[in-house]
Amino acid sequence: MPKRSRKPTRDENQAAYDAVQRVIALTEGAEQRAEKNPAAVALGRKGGLKGGNARAAKLTKEQLIESARKAANARWSPKDTSV
Repeated sequence: MPKRSRKPTRDENQAAYDAVQRVIALTEGAEQRAEKNPAAVALGRKGGLKGGNARAAKLTKEQLIESARKAANARWSPKDTSV
């Protein structure tokens, strides 16, 4: 009696056709996703321009130095490639 959990094997041609169709769908979707709402872009930029300066103004000199030191250590420390 055949196992019901097995799916029938697919033809290589059908698998290739499906792969091409997926790639086409991804590229068409990428073109649509690339268009951004100009109002949202402007609003995000406005907040982004304010954020760093506002945060720096709130920090004490010691906190700012510690934050910069931590960022530099993270940037220049050897990366752990064993993960």
